[in-house]
Amino acid sequence: MKRFDPTLETQLIDCATALAEAARPVTLQHFRTSGLVSDNKNPAGFDPVTEGDRQAETAMRHILAQRRPEDGILGEEFGHHAGTSGLTWVLDPIDGTRAFLAGAPTWGVLIAVGDDSGPALGVIDQPYIRERFFGGFGQAWCDGPSGRVPLATRPPRPLSDAILFTTFPEVGSDTERAAFQGVARQARLTRYGMDCYAYALIACGQADLVIEAGLNAYDIQGPMAVIEAAGGIVTDWRGGPAHQGGRVIAAANREVHAEALKVLSQADP
Repeated sequence: MKRFDPTLETQLIDCATALAEAARPVTLQHFRTSGLVSDNKNPAGFDPVTEGDRQAETAMRHILAQRRPEDGILGEEFGHHAGTSGLTWVLDPIDGTRAFLAGAPTWGVLIAVGDDSGPALGVIDQPYIRERFFGGFGQAWCDGPSGRVPLATRPPRPLSDAILFTTFPEVGSDTERAAFQGVARQARLTRYGMDCYAYALIACGQADLVIEAGLNAYDIQGPMAVIEAAGGIVTDWRGGPAHQGGRVIAAANREVHAEALKVLSQADP
């Protein structure tokens, strides 16, 4: 993982915490409310956005304008703002808006900061459950109802014993779905539709794999930093960099990553 000057690292951790704290009450103000409505950003399909998404990103951007005005910002709802420091904050104010609309607590606020080579720090925050997963600068922990506990991914075990998460079949092409199913047929257990919370479960040692496609940078950079800090690995389906999104595989360790990657590469040309 990337390391910076200790003073800068402390500033970035404090800023990331402030962003997560700002987004919590804004998202909860809208969650499980009878008047919650959404707009569709994709007329050809269904890509919902709510006022909770917009207001949470606005709140986080306001803090960055005050604390880190020289940094860039890439947010799902309001796009890219170029900076001059070489660092960019990558924000997904509500990852899992479909779950948010359905009242399911698998959505989360995703925060990352890093440079062009990828994230150095990441946060997966679940306001309703009050769990915050943090990874970066030699730290990996979760703050939750039981207090702060360290994060560590699961030790190696065969793919045949693995727990696999995905958003398929909702996301991905037919070819991508077939590649995923090649892994799923060999895994012990497959669970669907957990949004960013599935990545948190890898970081805390409860799951082995997440395989997805069609991701954006703001979908993966926060979870990527958390998982890598906890001992896991996140790449694309060829084993290359995944911080720009696309086809992503997150794994608890290099052994199960390699086994699943072999299946994906055989199924997908």
